[in-house]
Order: sequence, then structure tokens, then C-alpha cells
Amino acid sequence: MVKNVNVGKKKYKIHKGDTVQVLSGKDKGKQGEIVRMVTKKDSVIVSGLNLVKKAVKRRSQQDQGGIIEVEAPLHVSKVGIVCKKCSRPVRIGYKFDGDKKIRVCRKCGEAL
Repeated sequence: MVKNVNVGKKKYKIHKGDTVQVLSGKDKGKQGEIVRMVTKKDSVIVSGLNLVKKAVKRRSQQDQGGIIEVEAPLHVSKVGIVCKKCSRPVRIGYKFDGDKKIRVCRKCGEAL
């Protein structure tokens, strides 16, 4: 029996460092950059968005405990990548440039 090596690996059209806009939820319409991809939960963490308050315990004499605001994960389906030319959330297509596969905007064809 042959084992498939790629079972469980998911591919996403958005990557770390992309500028995205929130499509639904409390931060709808706000833009930010993806800081981290949480692939096990199909989520992304966007800088400055979806902030939640978290209680932090004091670890040492120098550290302060209390309530801090941290960025919570957003589901991948709730964010859309922002095209630099269109400056609005767009769907992503692919185009082959020689041997490389590049992501392009479906509206204007600009490389993302």
C-alpha cells in the first residue's frame, strides 16, 4: 500500500505578509497585514485586527500581569486579499510566467 505524502497539507491562496481586508464580523472593512497563518484551524492572524482582551498572570517581579489586548485568529474565508492597483478585496487567479506560477488579480490582472 502506497502512502500519500501530501494528505493533510492544505494550500492557501493568501500568504504571510499579504495585505487583507476583513469581509465580515466586528472588524468588517478594516485592512491589515497577515502576521501568522494558523493552518490547523484554517485561520490567519492579522495585525491590529480582531483584538480580544486576555488575562495574563504575573511571571516575575519585572513582568506585569493584568489584562492585555491580543490579536485573535480570523477564519481564512472572512478575509480577502487587497489588490494594490484596484485597492479593494479581490479573488486570486494564477498565471504562469515561464516556469514560475504567480498570483494575479482576477479583476485587473495585476500581479499580487
